[in-house]
Amino acid sequence: MSRMWAIVERELRRFRRSPILIVVSMIFPLAQLVILGYAFGGNVKHLKVAVVDQDHGLPAVKIRELAQAASSGARTIDLIDYADEGQAVTDLRNGRVNGVLTIPPEFSRRVLVKNEPRVALIEDNTDNVVANALAGTLNGLLVSYNEPPTPVRVTGKATLDVVEVYPYVPYIQYLLPGIVVMSIFMMVMIGGGIIFIDDKARGLHEGYLVTPISKFELIAGFNVSGTIKAVVAGLTIAVIGSLIAGVPNPLDPLRFVRLFVVIVVTAFALISMMFLIMVRVTDPLMPRAIFGLLNTVLYFPSGAVYPQQGFPAWMQVIAKVDPFTYAVHAFKSLLLKNTGMDAIAGDLLYLIAFSAVAMTAATSLFKRTL
Repeated sequence: MSRMWAIVERELRRFRRSPILIVVSMIFPLAQLVILGYAFGGNVKHLKVAVVDQDHGLPAVKIRELAQAASSGARTIDLIDYADEGQAVTDLRNGRVNGVLTIPPEFSRRVLVKNEPRVALIEDNTDNVVANALAGTLNGLLVSYNEPPTPVRVTGKATLDVVEVYPYVPYIQYLLPGIVVMSIFMMVMIGGGIIFIDDKARGLHEGYLVTPISKFELIAGFNVSGTIKAVVAGLTIAVIGSLIAGVPNPLDPLRFVRLFVVIVVTAFALISMMFLIMVRVTDPLMPRAIFGLLNTVLYFPSGAVYPQQGFPAWMQVIAKVDPFTYAVHAFKSLLLKNTGMDAIAGDLLYLIAFSAVAMTAATSLFKRTL
């Protein structure tokens, strides 16, 4: 154990001498949390809608009034009057407007005779988010239009009452668990895999080989030192990120203890995986080259940015074995729901088993020779 802790002490001393590296490794996940959280999580607003009224009857005026109310209220749409539908469609194609609402010439007559009155929404469907927001807003407008002037006191229609178990979760909070795992992974990559390969490239590992230290002690020393660095990064990002994202009671002692346990287990699992990948690598450019690939393959299938239920079957297979999946689920349970250990016991068991397998494989593959 003393030989292993000598490796740990050496790595921590070296890491302490690189304050810029520590700061950068902290800033990047926080910047990603803020930028992605607000870039993807907000409601779409101020979409420009061209209104072409070819009818000018009272029903058409009511449609325009409801559209104006939607524009003044939620501000999802901004209305622009057009006299020529062709010009409106041209502006739509050129990106000057996001949609064209056309009220056809016979709309009022069809309303009066109850002969399927229709309005048209011409939309640029190359942007699905904008197109869905426009269609949802205008469909809601027509629902209001079709309501009877005098509401029915007792309805005979079946309705759905939605009961939310937890308070509203903005996207920046939804993104936070994945960002915490990302910060741990970045520290594992920088403070574990890259430093080990750099030591081999400089020949520093030859000093280990002339000592009586065993393969297991050497791998354990690197893993423990990398875990300590990753735990510091994970705890820092979890606390600061919770404050930025507005997580309720972020400093609750019991939650903090559970977070600490999950961060430690996650850090050790990822550092063990990293050493398994790097144990036979000698080129110092290799870990830097595969960082982006590992980030993509591990981070996005984990459900950190999008629910796994929307993945194709082959990606769900990746998610089943991905340690990020279980770490993200555990952090979601603690940060978004404040659950107990029962909810994350399966995640912890998988990460511990994954660590044991990766650690054993890395130790057996490690060559204690030049």
